[in-house]
Amino acid sequence: MRAVLDTNVVVSALIWGGKPFGFLKAAADGDLKLSTSPVLIEELRSALTRLHLASRLERRWSSPEKAVALYASLTAIVTPPALTAPASRDPDDDAVFAVAVAAGADLIVSGDADLLVLVSYAGIAIVTPAQGLGMLGI
Repeated sequence: MRAVLDTNVVVSALIWGGKPFGFLKAAADGDLKLSTSPVLIEELRSALTRLHLASRLERRWSSPEKAVALYASLTAIVTPPALTAPASRDPDDDAVFAVAVAAGADLIVSGDADLLVLVSYAGIAIVTPAQGLGMLGI
């Protein structure tokens, strides 16, 4: 199965673990193929360097850069073309859709209500972490 994780899911996985971390473990075990893009990697880096997150992260991984490197090592990094039309209320979310289409993803995993309300995009299911893990049988 192929998936794209929204940045909020990756941040949760790296800082708090829990259900979102299951996707990183599945990718490390070879049970899931994750894809991302340079834009989403930069969004992750920016989020993890915010003071309130960086201090929590440093207790787990030692630095935002090491956490970003770990995530990048678990993903295929694609450079998708821009979408021809906006797909969501938040233009930043379109980067997730673009990666999912370019990577041939089966799932978009997000905790963002703006994405989840859409249910699917271009035939790609948009699910919560709990739903996604259920689909993977984890």
